Amino acid sequence: MPSWRDEYLSALHERDKKEKADQALYDQYTRLADRTARLQSGTAAAAIKEDPISSPKLKDHKASREAALPRSPTPDAMAKVRQDFSEAQRSRGLMETKLQSVTEELNKLKMRLSFDSKRIKELTKEKATLATGLRDRDEELRGKTKLLEEVHDETVSLTLQLNMSEEQSSKLKRENKELVDRWMARMGQEADAMNDKSKFS
Repeated sequence: MPSWRDEYLSALHERDKKEKADQALYDQYTRLADRTARLQSGTAAAAIKEDPISSPKLKDHKASREAALPRSPTPDAMAKVRQDFSEAQRSRGLMETKLQSVTEELNKLKMRLSFDSKRIKELTKEKATLATGLRDRDEELRGKTKLLEEVHDETVSLTLQLNMSEEQSSKLKRENKELVDRWMARMGQEADAMNDKSKFS
């Protein structure tokens, strides 16, 4: 399984390949814009001089005639056009830079989102596995607890039986000793009686 770094580098490579595929188009557009600006600065930036004739009709006639003729640019007009063109080029460069930065950031976020999505799936699967294992372990612990309680109950029962057996054994020993003592006393009495009887005979 490729790592997120490999996927990120692959995405950057694809992006560079796509952008470089249109590089010739960008260069051609730039050259066309430069040529258009030069043509416009040579034809459309003419200076309009004040007409000393005060008649509105003459002014309108002269204005329409001058509009029909190509005008020669003044230095101020050319400077203004160059300034506007430079500003447009600078703005275009800034927008391209910003677009590239935003595109790179978007690609990074997409890569991060893809990585996070995979990680979430992995963690979800691991969580399900751990939850199943925890349930199994709980069942096992419940079974062992029940078995331990049964063993404890049986131990208590056997201990009671043992105590009762020991008490019974002690009682039987006492009774046996009493019987033996009584029997010995009786045998002693009988022996004494036989001795006494044998003396008189």
